[in-house]
Parts: sequence; C-alpha cells; structure tokens
Amino acid sequence: MTAPWPYPRWIAHRGAGKLAPENTLAAFRLGAQHGYRMFECDAKLSSDGVVFLMHDATLDRTTNGVAALGSSASRTGGDHPWSTLAQLDAGGWHSRAYAGEPLPTLENLARYCIANGYFLNIEIKPTPGHDEATGRAVGELSARLWQGQAVPPLFSSFKPDALAGARAKAPHIPRALLLDTLWDGWAEVADQLGCVAIVCNHALWDAALVIQVHAASMRALSYTVNDDWAAQRLIELGTDGIITDRVDLFSPAAGG
Repeated sequence: MTAPWPYPRWIAHRGAGKLAPENTLAAFRLGAQHGYRMFECDAKLSSDGVVFLMHDATLDRTTNGVAALGSSASRTGGDHPWSTLAQLDAGGWHSRAYAGEPLPTLENLARYCIANGYFLNIEIKPTPGHDEATGRAVGELSARLWQGQAVPPLFSSFKPDALAGARAKAPHIPRALLLDTLWDGWAEVADQLGCVAIVCNHALWDAALVIQVHAASMRALSYTVNDDWAAQRLIELGTDGIITDRVDLFSPAAGG
C-alpha cells in the first residue's frame, strides 16, 4: 500500500522559476508570494563541507564568480570554501533588482521553510565525483534541521550514489529517483534505494508508466512543466506532483 503523501501537487522550481535568481532566498520568497508552499532546490558541497544551493557545477552562469575570483581560479563551485562562495553575487546575472543577492546555504533555506510551514524538495546535485559524500552531507544536515518536524523534506537525485549516501545518514527522510530517460534498470534501482517517488521529465509519462510506478507503491512527479496543456495532461494521467517555473501561470490553490 502506498503511504500517505504529505506534499502538495504544485512545486516551485528553484524557488520562483525564472522570475527571480534561482536558488536564492529572494526566489523562494517570491514563490511564496505567488501562493506556493513547496519548493525545489539544488544542493551541493563546498570544499570545506558546507551544503549550499546552486544548480550548475560551475559558477559561470548564476554568479559573478569569474569576475570576482579571477580567471585563474577554479570555475567549479565545489572547489571553493564557503567563506569564498558566501561573498559572491548570485543575483546580478538575473537583473539589477537582485544584484548582491548571496548564495544561500541549505540551512538558510531550511530555517525559512520550517518557520513558515513550507515543504521542500532537495535535489542532491553533486559536483562530479562527489555523489555519495554530497548525499551523506545533505542527509546528515537535513536530519538535524528537520528533527521533530511533522513533514520532512523530499530528497531527489539523478545520482543513485547520492541517494544511497542520503539514506545512510537519514533513512527516515523519503527519497525520489530523478529520470531524464528511462534507462535500463531504473525501476530496480529505485526499489533498492527504497524510493517513494519517481520524478521524470514530464514528456516521459504515459498511462502505462504511471500505472507501473503506482503499482510499485511510488508517486509520479514531473519536471519542468511550464505549459498549461502539459500540466493538464499530467493531471489527467493521475500523476502526483508538478514542478514548474511558471509560478505566475499556475495557481497552486486551484490544483490541489
């Protein structure tokens, strides 16, 4: 039997999609202003073991890292200590209104979500080669931060080793396997990891796949859904969660 599902259907991608600089506290605040109560974020490790929020392996796209640190410095975020990363501008690339917005730690975001009763999907997004270590760090930190809370975060990752690391440190926090393709053995890996959900590229879902996932006592979630027709198709298929950039288009209050 599938366990009760405590999370809402609608999930704001990286805080507020493209309306604010992704994976910053400003983005999560903006998503909340649009009525969202669950957010997706990306978590990785600094060189000194601090879990911080950033999607890409490199600093180039969403920070001023290249300009601030110089062309000779590593462009890989995980190569730097938190004291360096904390000084970067993670908002100016988006628009002048957000210039100076810092990279947050996962702890920053956790405290914001817990204080406001929000739900969180933490995608474990390791720097290449650090899959298990990142999962273990995210698991250990999350177990501490959400201790005593009624609803824990939902972990997800494309990297099975990252989910295994999270399970080793926080077996009670639910896990989901992310899929961009239906690679051979995905269902067996999800089962071995004790996953409660599959999070697919939304185009992969069809009726048979939803039935297969539900029959395995897992939930069916989708990323990144930005068109009304795509969302309606997923709702009609009976999927359970929709991650979207379009917090300005979809009203979570209307969609369950």
